[in-house]
Amino acid sequence: MIYLACPYSHSDPAVRKARFHAACRAVAELLLAGKVVFAPVVYGHPLVAHGVSGDWSVWSQFDRAMIERSDEVRVLALPGWDTSVGIRQEVLFARSLGKPVRFVIPAKAISAVPTGSPTMARVAAIG
Repeated sequence: MIYLACPYSHSDPAVRKARFHAACRAVAELLLAGKVVFAPVVYGHPLVAHGVSGDWSVWSQFDRAMIERSDEVRVLALPGWDTSVGIRQEVLFARSLGKPVRFVIPAKAISAVPTGSPTMARVAAIG
């Protein structure tokens, strides 16, 4: 099973919604390719309307349990991934368990990120 990490928390609800839809697109692609995938943003975003916070402090125990059950972690490198407290903790936890961690740059984001940019350097350094 692939655990798909994605940035979520943001003060702007439109950004959270866009991140949710980007995660849904990534999950759909993986499912159509025959992969088993769990994405906490896809699972959790609809629950915000029912009073569940999207904050890492609320989801950390749940996410760690899902990472334990996963074979690998993939990080959807949307803008904001490199400052996400949740992603940093997910990556550190996965690595502490010896799970492989891969970074996925969405096709739409590739043209917006120059090859020599600090963001691409962070992907290379962390990934």
